[in-house]
Amino acid sequence: MSGHVHRDDFGSRLGMWLFLVTEMVLFGGLFIAYSYMRYKYPGEFHHGGGELNATLGIINTLVLLTSSLTVVLAIVAVQRSEKRRAIAFLTTTLVLGITFLVIKSFEWAAKFHHGLYPNSPHLATLPPGEQVFFGLYFTMTGLHGVHVIAGLSVLGVMLWWVATDRIRADRYVHLENGGLYWHLVDVIWIFLLPLFYLAA
Repeated sequence: MSGHVHRDDFGSRLGMWLFLVTEMVLFGGLFIAYSYMRYKYPGEFHHGGGELNATLGIINTLVLLTSSLTVVLAIVAVQRSEKRRAIAFLTTTLVLGITFLVIKSFEWAAKFHHGLYPNSPHLATLPPGEQVFFGLYFTMTGLHGVHVIAGLSVLGVMLWWVATDRIRADRYVHLENGGLYWHLVDVIWIFLLPLFYLAA
């Protein structure tokens, strides 16, 4: 028997795309719920959007867009057998992802400080539409945050695999799949930005 291990790169990529479709269905359902509620409570959603920090939302968008670019550059570097550059780009992606979470945590902390969080006494005094707005805000940005953490975990493993040559020029489908997942996280945020931060 030879020591050759069969790799099904096509199956791996197909599996990843099917997984991404289920993720899009999940968020798609939430986007539909948001659209219905915004139609029902246009004034309250407008006011709720005014309570959010659009500047931080835009900064975080730029952070994620840059991180998507560095993932692509890491994949290109691996394809060219430029291991050190690949490690540098992946490390940059991880730093940017963590930066996103830090900014988001400051933002959430400010909302908690002002009593704008699910089931808070202050939120209960607001009009029903604003309660729905902040409920959706925490649900959707929270779920997105979980996806960011998952993406960072995956890319952290990819970084280790690049460093230990498990990912290299002739074997990089896992890094491609990790990059696809990270792009999904990015795209979802691009939808969340106008829905919440630019709703005012």
